[in-house]
Amino acid sequence: MGINFITVMIYRYLITLALLFLFSACSIHKIDIQQGNIIEDKQREKLQLGMRKQQVLRLLGTPLIQDPFHPNRWDYTYYFKPANKPAQLNQLTLFFEAEYLIFINSDQT
Repeated sequence: MGINFITVMIYRYLITLALLFLFSACSIHKIDIQQGNIIEDKQREKLQLGMRKQQVLRLLGTPLIQDPFHPNRWDYTYYFKPANKPAQLNQLTLFFEAEYLIFINSDQT
């Protein structure tokens, strides 16, 4: 009868240990979410009025949004949501006239 009791206790211990490992693997893991164009400060500083569209493309890359109804407006948008922190939204809107950059609107929240 003593061997049965010890065997039962070992099984209970092993089951408890297995359940502990199983539930510890079920923790919630949150990841960072990044979407859009990453525009660094160095790139923004090089951006100047009067630049041609081709120069802007080489500097910043393809804009996230190119509206076919507004071909002279380019929107560079970047969204970053770190795990367990507030989201950040950076928007850079460029306006062109006759292939030249005429207005820059930058908004960071």
